[in-house]
Amino acid sequence: MINIVLILASVFLNSVAQILMRRGMMAVGEVHVSNMLQMVVPMLTNIWLWLSMLCYAVSILLWMAVLSKVEVSYAYPFLSIGYIVAAVGGYYFFGEGISLVRMLGIGVICLGVFLISRS
Repeated sequence: MINIVLILASVFLNSVAQILMRRGMMAVGEVHVSNMLQMVVPMLTNIWLWLSMLCYAVSILLWMAVLSKVEVSYAYPFLSIGYIVAAVGGYYFFGEGISLVRMLGIGVICLGVFLISRS
């Protein structure tokens, strides 16, 4: 049971990192190859991006703990739960749409993760 908790915590933090990164980049603005060097300072001074990196770091540490205990073929499919968290977060925090096709895809992902977790 603790393995599932660690997996879900890592996946959740990874998804939160994506949401925080989106928030940070909305504040920074669009980055293109032509203006990437000019955008380094705004990106490095954005608190949302730092929080994103912190979530990634903790997520990686948790993931290393997971992989020290369970098979990667068991743990890795759980990362797809991040699609659900990211879609819901995008919907609630940024007003991003979730189409019927996207909802069906998320449902298929949930079913797949459930089946893998039972094996």
